Amino acid sequence: MLYANNETAKRDIYTVTRLNREVRQFLEQQWASIWLVGEISNFSRPGSGHWYFTLKDNDAQISCAMFRGNNQRVRVAVNAGMQVMVRARISLYEPRGNYQLIVEHLEPAGDGLLQQRYEELKRLLTAEGLFAPEQKKQIPAQVQKLGVITSPSGAALHDVLAVLKRRDPSLQITVYPTQVQGAEAPAAIRRALATAIRRNEVEVLLITRGGGSLEDLWAFNDEALARDIAACPIVTVSAVGHEVDFTIADFVADLRAATPSAAAELLSQDKQSHVQYLMQLRARTWRAWKAALQNKQLHLNHLIARLQPLNPKRRIEQQAQLLDSLEARLQRAMGYRLSAVIATQRGLQHRLAQQHPSRDILEHQQSLAKSRQRLNLAILALINEKVRRFTASQQALHIVSPLNTLARGYSMTFDANQQLVRSADALEQGQLLTTRFASGEVISRIETIKP
Repeated sequence: MLYANNETAKRDIYTVTRLNREVRQFLEQQWASIWLVGEISNFSRPGSGHWYFTLKDNDAQISCAMFRGNNQRVRVAVNAGMQVMVRARISLYEPRGNYQLIVEHLEPAGDGLLQQRYEELKRLLTAEGLFAPEQKKQIPAQVQKLGVITSPSGAALHDVLAVLKRRDPSLQITVYPTQVQGAEAPAAIRRALATAIRRNEVEVLLITRGGGSLEDLWAFNDEALARDIAACPIVTVSAVGHEVDFTIADFVADLRAATPSAAAELLSQDKQSHVQYLMQLRARTWRAWKAALQNKQLHLNHLIARLQPLNPKRRIEQQAQLLDSLEARLQRAMGYRLSAVIATQRGLQHRLAQQHPSRDILEHQQSLAKSRQRLNLAILALINEKVRRFTASQQALHIVSPLNTLARGYSMTFDANQQLVRSADALEQGQLLTTRFASGEVISRIETIKP
């Protein structure tokens, strides 16, 4: 009898399936979500709607899968050679043991990097308390002197001046011209802000420009400018871009307006106090809501990280990739089968051509022509009979027509309401009558009525 020694008995022997499953669970638990930048290559889109591609840089590459539920939210055309930024989780495709990324979000690399820098600065300044409501200064109930920091040739200044002229022509306006776009813009805006602080000649400073892309508005996401605005002793109002645009300057200013025109509306005296109060309430509510949302998001991310190892979606995604592989094999098999069917069909068509029923078709065509001729003659006879009967009916109708009676010398008399007069008893002296003959009418007035 053979006995295993103690060392052999203690061995924990893995199967390949078990090893791949535990490695996948470890990877997914360690990196619940990660951001990467790279170039797309080997892009494919099978019939299932899922995307498969390789993300690479100069020195390395990694396989990626983006399932249909996520890639349907991508708003740009994706193709090979495109530089993108993705949010993904690291996983392992168990059937082949391939290390891969499961992509959940994809966007062009340029906008994504700017957005990432924007979010990082926003989190930094939020943590420092620069956005806190208690840091905001109260907007005066009636602004008498307003300073505007903007481009002197921009549409924003034109919109602000137009609104203020319409609502409050007495408001004193001082423009601090500056560059509002480009690499030199942040420093230029800071200099204009410093000039306004040094001269101390206005009650409120409006920092504004028109709308544009994230890159166009980037000057207002500068950290040094944000700190200058937060430390400004003069009340500041930010109105940068369109209503949907938010910049760091909007959060550090004492008040944010949706557009330059909206800022002018808020700062003019027409219903100023009520509108300003509502905007402050809106700003505080928005900040409180954002803070609550961030807390909930952190809690949700924690729960998601705990749920990842147990999520049946991982198994479904693995099966989806296997299904795509099987589908490709099935399509190849169907191609071979289709080629055989096409060859058989061509043989049958050749045999059918040798027995083509062209003679029977010609005979049927001749019979059809004769039948069509007989039908045309029958229809013509029927039409002639209908015409004869119509003519007879028309003549009979003419005999009893009142117009025919008028033609024989009779006439009809109508009162003022165009009612036929049938008796002299219904008439009154002085009443107008219309007498109709076969040709023409006569209008007369009643002088005498004889019974």
